[in-house]
Amino acid sequence: MKLAFILDPLESLKDYKDSSIAMMRAAQRRGHEVHAIMRATLAWRDGTVSAAATRLTLHPAHAEHGPWCAQLEHQHQPLAGFDAVLMRQDPPFDFEYIAATWLLERAEAEGARIFNRPRAIREHNEKIAICEFPQFTPTTLVARDAADLNAFIQELGDVILKPLDGMGGSSIFRVRHDDPNRNVIIETLTAHGQRTVMAQRYLPQIAHGDKRILLVAGQPVPFCLARIPKPGESRGNLAAGGSGVAQTLSARDREIAETLGPTLAARGLLLVGLDVIGDCLTEINVTSPTCFVEITQQSGCDVAELFVEALERKCTAA
Repeated sequence: MKLAFILDPLESLKDYKDSSIAMMRAAQRRGHEVHAIMRATLAWRDGTVSAAATRLTLHPAHAEHGPWCAQLEHQHQPLAGFDAVLMRQDPPFDFEYIAATWLLERAEAEGARIFNRPRAIREHNEKIAICEFPQFTPTTLVARDAADLNAFIQELGDVILKPLDGMGGSSIFRVRHDDPNRNVIIETLTAHGQRTVMAQRYLPQIAHGDKRILLVAGQPVPFCLARIPKPGESRGNLAAGGSGVAQTLSARDREIAETLGPTLAARGLLLVGLDVIGDCLTEINVTSPTCFVEITQQSGCDVAELFVEALERKCTAA
């Protein structure tokens, strides 16, 4: 197959941990042709969505010297000319991200296969998506009014506040009812009531890890990655300094994953990352779920191989 990956700038990707690189290596091992696209080059003209695509040759993991790939020919190509296009760019989920999903929908109309489906990405905010499954969530409030947020903090006593469009633990605050900075934190996150945020009951089980559970074509990968906060930190995100420990799914993890999996897969979400703390679902990640490399290295379960196999099945069945 001829595959295109819409990525962040290649020089920003980390060879030793990036899930997109792991996907591309697995695809190349299975005989597929790999191309990289930068989102900024997406364009529509005369009924065709195209982009500047660079063919890549991936070097083996743990190569001692040099870059992780070689860049070969570079040319503008219609997206419908690829067997599959994978949207793997990180948030922030800003207007340009939304514009990209509109263009990708036009490409779908021309016959392109896009994973995850652009409409599904756009309609599943990674924070608010959990509201569809309240049976699994901690006590949660989505609001921008300071009075509502203050009342929530006062009621629960210990709360996590976070923006709706961030990633990697950015701008996440733990706020207690007696925090002297409570008002300024609310003002900052909501831009004085102009931006909606999420508040959740603080879960002390975070000390044992914020678990990333991966769904591939609706099925849970048998191992998750528990991202354990460093001392003095309330965020387990690897980008915030947390350490990742692969572990088998608990019975509760499986219950959550097996309940959500078929619903999300039916909407065109081939790859999903569920975040679970203790027994509670806290986020549903659909833009560029990660943790492939850490799970594979520690468990021996090749997540990238599972993903590419599922991609092959989807493209063959289409």
